[in-house]
Amino acid sequence: MLIAAGIISLSIWGYLLLARGQFWRIRPAQTAVHADPVRIAAVIPARNEADVVGRVISSLLQQAVGNTLHIFLVDDGSTDGTTSAARDAAKIMGRPELLTVIQGRPLPPGWSGKLWALQQGVERAREFQPGFFLFTDADVVHAPDSLATLIAIAEAGRYDLASIMVKLHCESVAEKLLIPAFVFFFFKLYPPDWIADPGRGTAGAAGGCVLLRPAALQKAGGIEAIRGEVIDDCALAAKVKGSGGRLWLGASDKTQSIRPYTGFAGIGSMISRTAFNQLGHSTWLLALAVGGMAITYVLPPALVILSHSRVPAALGAAAWLLMALSFVPIARIYRLGPLWGLALPLIAVFYLGATMHSAIQYWAGHGGAWKGRVQDPIKDQRSAG
Repeated sequence: MLIAAGIISLSIWGYLLLARGQFWRIRPAQTAVHADPVRIAAVIPARNEADVVGRVISSLLQQAVGNTLHIFLVDDGSTDGTTSAARDAAKIMGRPELLTVIQGRPLPPGWSGKLWALQQGVERAREFQPGFFLFTDADVVHAPDSLATLIAIAEAGRYDLASIMVKLHCESVAEKLLIPAFVFFFFKLYPPDWIADPGRGTAGAAGGCVLLRPAALQKAGGIEAIRGEVIDDCALAAKVKGSGGRLWLGASDKTQSIRPYTGFAGIGSMISRTAFNQLGHSTWLLALAVGGMAITYVLPPALVILSHSRVPAALGAAAWLLMALSFVPIARIYRLGPLWGLALPLIAVFYLGATMHSAIQYWAGHGGAWKGRVQDPIKDQRSAG
């Protein structure tokens, strides 16, 4: 039985490395420039982001491109001076006329806060007649060539939606242990090669930085079509691809989220916010996910440590080595050594705990809690709302 377990473990990692769209071959998008000028409407939903939004506005206003850019910031009921911070940044950059601040209207039933803010931003931004929308989070500082590269990729590949997984904040021990793994797990769920393949149903996007053609958004049903989604970026990508649009997903080591995570608890909360929603609130899928993660990540080191037979231990060691090797490209982006991949079994246990906590939070009526809002209520609560 131990030998069979070792064969299964090694086979799983053989499949992941060779047949899962080479998800692990993550390389930052290369700088590219599109010659023809484009009108870009950047829409930023913001709720209590005064400490970061100024740097985001500045980074957008200093994009090294010949395009026409206008920023539409939707202040979603902030109480911390978000609007003032954004306007001050635009004034310091000498371009206050390129920023429009929209005071968000009350949240209607059935909408998540972020998507309602995006909807209001899109309504106003359409007056600008943009060639592209840029949906970006209020904590994402863009590299000077970020927009030029995204536009060049979208135009060259005729993509309707192009998004970049930005480099997440990664300085503390907790962040170094858990944040690169978050990106690793994301790309394993949504292999970029499969996303870009029109013949596959896989659709995904990284919501911190999404470039989208207005016509594609309208064809997909608009923001309203995903108004109650918690994992809104991937839901939007699915709508765009389902309506015949083409997708591209990449990574960046220069465009960064500057929002720090408050230790292990903060990262656990970030995972819990969407994990059970990702599983469709299914108890059966939760059980399968727990079992699958345990077999994939925990079984290899267990065979090495607990097995008293050489063959199972060797098979477990081989699987563990493949696991660690697959993590190297992500570790390189975050400037971590290759040995960090050996910690993936321990990291997986943490993610399993956060996933269980996500289910408990949902059952308790606190699913998707973010900045004072429950964004993933249980179904009867959503209906009542």
